[in-house]
Amino acid sequence: MQVTVFGATGGIGRHVVDQLLTAGHDVVAYARNPAKLDRHDPRLRLVTGELADHERVREGLEGSNAVISALGPSLKRGTTGTPVADGTRTIVEAMQATGVRRFIGLATPSIADPRDKPTLKARILPILANLMFPNALRELQGMTQAVTDSGLDWTIARITNPTNKNPTGTTRDGYLGVDDVGSAMTRTDIAAFLVGQLTDTTYQHAAPAISN
Repeated sequence: MQVTVFGATGGIGRHVVDQLLTAGHDVVAYARNPAKLDRHDPRLRLVTGELADHERVREGLEGSNAVISALGPSLKRGTTGTPVADGTRTIVEAMQATGVRRFIGLATPSIADPRDKPTLKARILPILANLMFPNALRELQGMTQAVTDSGLDWTIARITNPTNKNPTGTTRDGYLGVDDVGSAMTRTDIAAFLVGQLTDTTYQHAAPAISN
């Protein structure tokens, strides 16, 4: 399978690329500076481009069967604009135009899934996110809506506290108030969950929260 990875040079995206290649997939890494991957593999194609470049994004999708997006909003205070939400809309439009159906991406539990139950955590998270990172929350809302309204075969993994600890190989996944899901998860394990969704349809058209 050929998979296009957006956000390929980020903390999670690097692990996604590595794990896809280890699993024998062909990978297209799309980024502003994909050379940062510093990875050489005959099954890896690097595409340099901005998320706002519609034609370039389409080029990055050529021949691919699925997209894994490791994109996420900036958490810096004072950040304005919605480049990642706008870029996600560009990716979705390019997928619709090129016939690529499978989208796997990221969000946080501050964005609700309809299967969540009304718990204290579910109520507090979006309030805290709006107080601490209002622009990031707007980005996440825009990213998620672009995907869920797309008609694509999508899965969005909601993460809370990604860490650089050693992978555990264990995952808790499900919905707030329904399943026993924690907060922290290693970036390597997050990447493994995303890659696993290529062949697992359990969470198709769903946004599970995940943790170690």
